Amino acid sequence: MRRSLIIAAIVILAVPGVALAQAPAASAGSWVGAFAVLAAGFGMALAAGLCGLGQGKAIASAVDAMGRQPGAAARIQTAMIIGLALIESLAIYTLVIAIILLFVQPIK
Repeated sequence: MRRSLIIAAIVILAVPGVALAQAPAASAGSWVGAFAVLAAGFGMALAAGLCGLGQGKAIASAVDAMGRQPGAAARIQTAMIIGLALIESLAIYTLVIAIILLFVQPIK
């Protein structure tokens, strides 16, 4: 367990360094690319973490509701699945924005 945490920390800390280790372009707007990489990484990390917390809370509430009213379990499960899909869409939209930030070149 400890070894996998150390490997994960090394990968997380090394990958942005590799992305930012490229030689800067000759234009004055080259620093925008570095901030785009950081913004994409932080944005995706924040969105994924908060989506995980939201989905956990939604599932816990749905299971609690199903335990209190077993007769309404089918309706609760349907509402939970729709809610989980909407929560997950936040992470997908953030991924699209992160990909745009990473691959679209800034106007020079």
